[in-house]
Amino acid sequence: MHLKSIVQIVSSLLFAALLSGCGREAEVNFYDKSLKEQSLECLQFNPKNNSNLEQNLEKLYHFNNRCKYNLELSYKSDIVCTSPYNAALKNTTNFPNAYIKLEVRNGMRLLYSYYKDLSHKPTVDDLKEAFERLKDDIL
Repeated sequence: MHLKSIVQIVSSLLFAALLSGCGREAEVNFYDKSLKEQSLECLQFNPKNNSNLEQNLEKLYHFNNRCKYNLELSYKSDIVCTSPYNAALKNTTNFPNAYIKLEVRNGMRLLYSYYKDLSHKPTVDDLKEAFERLKDDIL
């Protein structure tokens, strides 16, 4: 095999690896492993800015303000990545520029998180998908 062919094959494999690393699957972490065996009995949610997503989240579950487990919602859109290493990837793919994240805490202790990169502004459907996964996992 010629060196040029080997370089092309290696380049193709590296590019494929980069693309697969930017998948749209959610990342879920159980920081408290016991949550896999037992469900939480309740959740508390305290909206920060009364956004449309926060209002819709409050419709998805009966939150209890006296519960010791707190759900935090965070999201962002229009994220600009200025890294030159991602320039080719941003031009040839639907590179993520937003995210949605749900975290469950007991005080300051992180118990569970759901995170998903998005290529669009977070929507109510993204929120519903995230909360459904959270419910299936820990409620």
